[in-house]
Amino acid sequence: MKLFVGNLPYKATENDIQAFFEEAGVHVDSVNILRDRFSGEARGFGFVEINDDALGNQAVQACNGRAMMGRALVVNEARPPEKRERSQGGGPGGNAGAGGGRGQRDFGGSKNRW
Repeated sequence: MKLFVGNLPYKATENDIQAFFEEAGVHVDSVNILRDRFSGEARGFGFVEINDDALGNQAVQACNGRAMMGRALVVNEARPPEKRERSQGGGPGGNAGAGGGRGQRDFGGSKNRW
């Protein structure tokens, strides 16, 4: 069972989270804190995997709302990521972003056409 763990202290490590769950009597198989891809800083949430569903449910009951380093954690069963529709802006094929769209451009009242 994969659990979402939110409102994590930014200084918490994977070992801190594993110890937090073990204090509640639940052995976790893996811990993954999500980090910013550029700075490497923690984003304040992560995921814990527990191979036994009964232990996973016990972990939710025991750890949700419990304080860790002064912050009340949010612990619940992770939901699969939602499918997001591809937007028209910013990526290949889109017309948003630097430069905008094609066509006429008005630079301060002149009728220059590109």
